Amino acid sequence: MRSSGIQKVGQVGIPVRDLKRATDFYQEVLGFPLLFEAGSMAFLECNGLRLMLSLPEQEQYAYSSSVLYFHVEHILSSYADLTEKGVHFTGEPHLVAKSGQTETWMAFFQDTEGNTHALMSESAATQAEMASPSF
Repeated sequence: MRSSGIQKVGQVGIPVRDLKRATDFYQEVLGFPLLFEAGSMAFLECNGLRLMLSLPEQEQYAYSSSVLYFHVEHILSSYADLTEKGVHFTGEPHLVAKSGQTETWMAFFQDTEGNTHALMSESAATQAEMASPSF
């Protein structure tokens, strides 16, 4: 197979309706450092991945979004922390897959612009440990 030369994802674009509101959410609530702003765009950093919040240049791009899965080590405590900060989750953390001893847990939420994202955690914890939230 011929290599395309692609090495990694360098940036993820997230369409927004209100740039200030979205920037505040990603910076203040999710805790991502603001790198810089340029016109109708704001750039934040998520552990080596650059997130670009932008007002759509054309209407056809206004409502398209990829689901970002933010990896966390302890999904229950991250869920509780973000819920306390006003993040609206569509449900509690739940088991979505098990492969051998590894369990994958997720909790979906929306940002201030209506984009769906998720917390995800992969661990060797037992289902009973994860199903006993302490919040």
